[in-house]
Amino acid sequence: MTRTEAYLVLNALRRVGPVRVRRLREALGAVEGLFGQGTARMAGVEGVGQAVAESIRGWERDFDLAAELKKIAQLKLQVVDCEDPFYPSLLREIHDPPLVLYYRGSLEAVRGACVGIVGTREATGYGIELAKKLGYQLAYAGVGVVSGLARGIDTAAHQGALAAKGRTAGVLGCSLDQIYPAENRSLAEKMEESGGCVMSEFCLGTAPDRQTFPMRNRIVSGLSKGVLVIEAARASGAMITAKQALEQGRQVFAVPGRIDHPQSGGCHQLLKEGARLVESVEDVLAEFEFLIPKSEMPSPTPPSGDLGPEERKILDGLGREEMHLDVLTRKCGLPSPVVSATLLKLEIKRRVRQMPGKYFTRID
Repeated sequence: MTRTEAYLVLNALRRVGPVRVRRLREALGAVEGLFGQGTARMAGVEGVGQAVAESIRGWERDFDLAAELKKIAQLKLQVVDCEDPFYPSLLREIHDPPLVLYYRGSLEAVRGACVGIVGTREATGYGIELAKKLGYQLAYAGVGVVSGLARGIDTAAHQGALAAKGRTAGVLGCSLDQIYPAENRSLAEKMEESGGCVMSEFCLGTAPDRQTFPMRNRIVSGLSKGVLVIEAARASGAMITAKQALEQGRQVFAVPGRIDHPQSGGCHQLLKEGARLVESVEDVLAEFEFLIPKSEMPSPTPPSGDLGPEERKILDGLGREEMHLDVLTRKCGLPSPVVSATLLKLEIKRRVRQMPGKYFTRID
C-alpha cells in the first residue's frame, strides 16, 4: 500500500480524522505501517482509543480501496495527500488539514494569495452583483478566489473571477461525483478548463449533509489568507466559515448591508466584533500589500479605454438613456449571459452604472 492509498483508507474511516492520524503518525511512524500495528499499541496513543484502533485494523470491512482507485481513474480525478509537497502549504498549517484532496483542474489556483468569498444562498440582487464585482476585481489583481460552489454568493464570486480570467477554486461539501447543486456542474467545468480547480476531501459516493458543509467550510478558510462575507444571516454557514477563519488566524472581512434585512445580520455582527469593513476591493487588497508588493500587482480596475467588440456593441446599444437589461439584450442580439457578463466588465471599468430595477446607463 502506498502512502496516498493509506491516506485514502484513513480518510474514509469516519471514526479516525486528521488529528488522530497526526498523533498516530508522530507516535508510530509512517501511515503505510499503521495497518500492521497491533490494536493495543494504536489504542495506547493519546486521543485514539480502542474503537478507533479497531476501525483501522478492520478497515477492509468498511472501505473498498480497489473500487475507490478504479472510480478515481474512471472519473479522471487527481488525489494529493497531506504529506505530498504539492499539497497546499497554507491548508497544511490548520489544526485539522484534510488527509487527502480529490480534485479536478489545477491546484495552482490556490497557490499565492487567495481570499475566500462566502455568503448566503438566498442572496439579493445587490449581493449577487457585489460578489461578482469583488470576485472579478480580486482575480484581476492576481488574488485567487476560493468559495464553496453553492448557489447565491458563492456562484457569483466564482463567475466574477472567471470573467476576469483569474484564479478560482471551489470546495465541495460532497464528493466530486456528487456535485451539488447540480446546476453548477457547468460552472465547475468552466473553472477546471480555465486553470482553476474543484476539490473535495470526501471519498466518492458521499452526498452532502449537515456535517459535510461545516467540514468543507474549514477548507475554504484554510486555503485563504482572509475570508470576505457578503450577505449572511447570523446563524449561517458563512458565519461558521468566518469563525473557522478566525480560529485559523485568518483576516475576516465583511460588507455592510441594510439594517432591516435579515441577510445583513451576520455581516453586521462580524463588523461589531472587529471584522474589516469592506466598501471597495481596495479595502481587501490593502491587507495583502505585505504579500504582494504593489509594484508587482496590476490595478484592480482595468483600463477604461481597453474595450472589446461586445463591450462596444453594448455601449452603442445603451445610447444616452437608461435602459432595462431585457431591452438591451434584445437590442444587441447577444445571449443574455454574455450581456450580463459584459455589463459587469463595463461597470468595473466605470463605463456603465447599474440603476435600481436592472436598469443601466452609460458613464461618459
